[in-house]
Amino acid sequence: MGLKIYMNTITGTNVKTDVNTLKRMKYLIDKLYEYHKLEADEFAFLLENHTASTGVSSIADKKNYTDDENNTNDKNYTDEIESISQYLFEKSRSVAQKYYSNKIYIRGLIEFTNYCRNDCYYCGIRRSNKKADRYRLSFDEILSCCDKGYALGFRTFVLQGGEDLSYSDDDMCHIIYAIKSKYPDCAVTLSIGERSYESYLKYYKAGADRYLLRHETASPTHYRLLHPKNQTLANRKQCLYNLKEIGYQVGTGFMVGSPYQTTRDIVEDLLFIKEFNPHMIGIGPFIPHKDTPFFNKPAGTLELTLFLIGILRLMVPNALIPATTALATIHPQGREKGILAGANVVMPNLSPVHVRKKYTLYDNKICTGEEAAECRFCLQKRIESIGYEIVVDRGDCKPILPS
Repeated sequence: MGLKIYMNTITGTNVKTDVNTLKRMKYLIDKLYEYHKLEADEFAFLLENHTASTGVSSIADKKNYTDDENNTNDKNYTDEIESISQYLFEKSRSVAQKYYSNKIYIRGLIEFTNYCRNDCYYCGIRRSNKKADRYRLSFDEILSCCDKGYALGFRTFVLQGGEDLSYSDDDMCHIIYAIKSKYPDCAVTLSIGERSYESYLKYYKAGADRYLLRHETASPTHYRLLHPKNQTLANRKQCLYNLKEIGYQVGTGFMVGSPYQTTRDIVEDLLFIKEFNPHMIGIGPFIPHKDTPFFNKPAGTLELTLFLIGILRLMVPNALIPATTALATIHPQGREKGILAGANVVMPNLSPVHVRKKYTLYDNKICTGEEAAECRFCLQKRIESIGYEIVVDRGDCKPILPS
């Protein structure tokens, strides 16, 4: 049965519980658990049938049924698929615990600039957003964030910002070197977008350990719908390969439920991630921002994001996978649910409180008014409530264990 038939099977006029479908989904999860890979049509089968049950993702529009019989069938199917999701999460949790036990690593996020040269259609700090209240943190302000974070037990600092070339390579190297000199037991992660090979090499030599660069979508056609013409998927991917060649621990990832996203697009994302084999994988639901061209587009869903976290954990068993702030923004227990789906990283905000509301990639972002210590200890209690513990550790990627 090909991809097209799979799609037609679940987008017809009546969705009923199909024992063979459920058996096949469970079989594919078992296969992914054992071999860490699936074929494109197998990924599509899992995603399409999962999405058909929720009916809330932008990648599939399931009909709203009005008669009692169809409503009952719909509920039964949803319940059955939910049991499949829980089966996946049991597998993905076991894999995460095999590598990382019940330990959750914390990263101190320092959003040091919201200036950006790019104009991504989905992003609240895009260049064309004239309503954005722009800011830049000074060298001393960044180091002060690290001082507070270190005292709170953070051993990774993530310097994140728009592509702001006001910070020269020398400026960035000065900041990196200062952090590493003061806190040699800590890792420095950069998330500052697309730069030249030479720039990446300078940052690495200055002491940067990791680099986060989401590819956003691995489909060239979809990429074109989310970005202006001067931004290309080819260059973004080349940056990722450059980073890996230099020696960084590299993270990539994509938005879930972004505008115009199809099942085929997500399958391309999964296949690219499998081929690239990153150390870190960050995914989160698309959330619209009121001052972007996508202000009226529907958000991605909790259900599909969690399902994909589970798939990614089985696919790249040793990856560092965050339960993102975006996940917590769309659901009060989003971070906890992400961890229970296979995530093992959280990234509380260490930025000064007075700038947090200015770094809005999407609307309704959480924790913009809390002090770092307040956020850190609240998060610790929440994670402990589900049987996990925050650890004081750099939290490096573990090597793949022998089968």
